[in-house]
Amino acid sequence: MRANRTWRLWGVLVVALLLSGLGLTQAQEGESEESSAWFSVDSLNEGLGEVPEEVTRQTPRESVRRFLELADREAYGAAAHHLNLANLDPAEQGERGAVLARQLATIFRRGEWVDASDLSGREDAAIEDPSGQNPQAGEPRRNLKLATLEANDQTYEIRLGRYRVDDDDAVWLITPDSVSSIPLLYEEYGPSLLEEFVPEELKSSLGVLKLWEWIAIPVFLLVIGLVGWSVHRLVGWLSHWFPSGWPSIFAGRISGPVALLVMAFTARFLLDYVVSFTAVATTSLRVLLIILIAWGLGTILLRLVDTILLKVTRRIVGEIDDTKPKDERKLLTTLYALRRIIILILVTAVSIYVLSQIQLFESLGLSLLASASVLAVLVGIAGQAVLSNILSSFQLSLAKPIRIGDLVMFEGQWCYVEGIFYTFIRLRSWDERRVIVPVTYFISKPFENLSVKSAKMYRYFEMKLHLSADVQVIREKFMEIAKEEDSVVEHHKLCCYVTGQTETAQTVTCYLMTSDPFSGWAAEKNVLEKLMAFVRDEHPQWWPREVVVLSQYDIAKGKRQDAQRAEEDDQDEGA
Repeated sequence: MRANRTWRLWGVLVVALLLSGLGLTQAQEGESEESSAWFSVDSLNEGLGEVPEEVTRQTPRESVRRFLELADREAYGAAAHHLNLANLDPAEQGERGAVLARQLATIFRRGEWVDASDLSGREDAAIEDPSGQNPQAGEPRRNLKLATLEANDQTYEIRLGRYRVDDDDAVWLITPDSVSSIPLLYEEYGPSLLEEFVPEELKSSLGVLKLWEWIAIPVFLLVIGLVGWSVHRLVGWLSHWFPSGWPSIFAGRISGPVALLVMAFTARFLLDYVVSFTAVATTSLRVLLIILIAWGLGTILLRLVDTILLKVTRRIVGEIDDTKPKDERKLLTTLYALRRIIILILVTAVSIYVLSQIQLFESLGLSLLASASVLAVLVGIAGQAVLSNILSSFQLSLAKPIRIGDLVMFEGQWCYVEGIFYTFIRLRSWDERRVIVPVTYFISKPFENLSVKSAKMYRYFEMKLHLSADVQVIREKFMEIAKEEDSVVEHHKLCCYVTGQTETAQTVTCYLMTSDPFSGWAAEKNVLEKLMAFVRDEHPQWWPREVVVLSQYDIAKGKRQDAQRAEEDDQDEGA
């Protein structure tokens, strides 16, 4: 009996231990879940005293909105209750808290505009995503980022944290680390020297800007515009003093980009050391200045490439036509292709630089990824023609069915290829007209490249002569005239043959090899004119004529057949 009682006691003890362990585990899990929703602290801002009724901090949106409202009313003592001053001694919190609140409000106005409407209105700041695409949807958060600012080449964040003391309600405050960086950021984004001289009457708000800013910003832009105009005129004037050739050409082409760069750097200097505006104006101006700097530098580099290309063209190739050796025309085509590659690299680099400087990757990255398919469809439809032309231009540059300076026969016109660009090809016709042809249209049509192997070209012409004409005399005269022409080459290939015959005339065709198509056309016409003059002056009877017989009258002989027969009969009788 005693043994059974002992076993029963041990069983009860084991069951009790299991139940207590399970309850402890559940309590720990509940505590860990609660602690993940806030930071547990022993006290909050003891040196600030009681929290005023006008301070609301239950949600991120309410906390930031009320802080900005109190700062606008210059109630910095109450606004200090929105800061976690744990890094300050309680005796200093009352005095330093109001100063830090005023400085933080100035940083928000001048550094990065914080819109409370963009923050969560939930106490746990959980992300609400009915679509369920966000993996963090529905999970409580206890730390949010309000702004990212730079000072002394370092990046600082202003963050909002959720704190709870014992069983009190959790509140949202500026984190201690963010509070510690406020003085440093205030030195960077605090009021400028010029603001000390602004009357108090002009410091009142008018919309998103101060009253004095509505006056100062147009004056600021006017001053920057005058600086750019002066630099543009100065660089243009200096270009006339540079040595003639590529230095003066390059200086004349960069007057605009240099003016943009000077304007941008002057504006940045004024914003850093002379005047500063609110975050809306400052952010807009800095984005504009970044674009101007990137555009100016990229344009200067492109102008340098164009100047080098022009110098090489003038020195090595000269006039763009097919009389130049094939290697020189191939080099020029490669240079134009290199120019397009440089432009593509510059545009990509400038775009990446601008986007990285204005920090769009961080804010737009998720949206771009989410809408990647829609964006790809829109770009594919809207930019199909442009992309097709760009790809076709690279195809021409790599395959080289045509080169800069080639003579082509395109849609019945003789044209020199004068330039191959991203979206079009510029052709120079024989009468000095410029024909602009889209790249895709050009490669989709058959064309004849008269310079693909050599500029030399066979030319020929035909002459209609009477059957009595001596072809050997014509041949010898043709050889003599053709050899006198400078554009006629390879004299051993000169030939002249009868290529056709009718009952009244024969067709004589003359062949000659010319150095290039355009000169060959002129040489062909010269030889034809001289050969026609030879026949007209020396053998006019060789011109073709029609022989018509009317009754017994021979027009060719000019006598009647019956009269001729009568004369012949008289001669026979006399004999």
